Amino acid sequence: MDATADDMIRLDAVSKRFPDGTVAVEQLDLAVREGELLCLVGPSGCGKTTTMKMVNRLVQPSSGRILLQGDDVTSVDVRELRRRIGYVIQQVGLFPHQRVGENVATVPKLLGWDKRRTRTRVDELLDLVGLDPAVYRDRYPAQLSGGQRQRVGVARALAGDPPVLLMDEPFSAIDPIARDRLQAEFLRVQEQVRKTIVFVTHDIDEAVRLGDRIAVFRQGGVLEQLDTPAALLGSPATPFVADFVGADRGLRRLAVTGIDTEDLDKPPTVAATDTLAEARNVLTEGFALVLDEAGRLRGYVHADRLVGDGVVADRVQRLPAAVRADSTLKAAMAEMLQHDAGWTAVLEPGSDRYLGVLTPLSLHAALRRSVELDRA
Repeated sequence: MDATADDMIRLDAVSKRFPDGTVAVEQLDLAVREGELLCLVGPSGCGKTTTMKMVNRLVQPSSGRILLQGDDVTSVDVRELRRRIGYVIQQVGLFPHQRVGENVATVPKLLGWDKRRTRTRVDELLDLVGLDPAVYRDRYPAQLSGGQRQRVGVARALAGDPPVLLMDEPFSAIDPIARDRLQAEFLRVQEQVRKTIVFVTHDIDEAVRLGDRIAVFRQGGVLEQLDTPAALLGSPATPFVADFVGADRGLRRLAVTGIDTEDLDKPPTVAATDTLAEARNVLTEGFALVLDEAGRLRGYVHADRLVGDGVVADRVQRLPAAVRADSTLKAAMAEMLQHDAGWTAVLEPGSDRYLGVLTPLSLHAALRRSVELDRA
């Protein structure tokens, strides 16, 4: 594999064979770019966790090279190597006899930081993961919920400011509601810290939501496809990948396909200050969107409500559904379903200026067009 300047981690022809003859990973070439979140997915026994553990030498590769920032990990002192890599596991692994602050401070203490610097870093990280330091710093792990312990685990992994974070199914033991919140919080944290992350999960929906790219493995540690979530769902490279991501991959793709203003329908519009007579000249049937002077959406009005005298503002109806243009097609579809609406308005982020509407038909056309663009 040819190296690039953006590679933070690179695996060249890496294999792992265990003494009993089991092949966990076979001739794997894989690069993880700086600042990227790469999800490793696949069925049990496909080598995804083994691959991740070889990066920090919890598992020794049988052959091949693994480079971290250009350094061969097998030639670096293992303690020094692991200080460059944060590690988060499913059961968190907090020290039960230590308070939250002491747990987060584990690596700074090993690095010889003074108490003031360590305390500042601990409080900064607890705040970053959404835990008020004044409330949680002096609690013990047993006093926290599972989701809170997982947040502390992330904070501890970030404490020494490592360039790389390895995460082994960190949210899989959390209940679905807390898991959804943790995923959203983690994306917020990653947006700020921009670490290079290798994230192992068995959940394709989690990988689609979190990953910049996804690597799909099959048994024996063979890499079947490495691609963006949208490309993976739109164009599975092999029958194995198509089967793994599921027959409902089109629905999953909605979550990673943004709204394109070219796909929006443009029904008639009227101004809130227009007279009903003026609006009747525009609208003879159906409905029109009602805009204010700044082009913001005030609601909508049906043609059969434009009778008599007065102004449109007197007859406007509340908007049933709306999303901003930086949302996904999934968010637009969810709005339509939640409000039992035949369309959803799309608004400009920041200004809420009206841009157009998505209907079920235009949403389907938008999804098909995005798939065709990926295949082109």
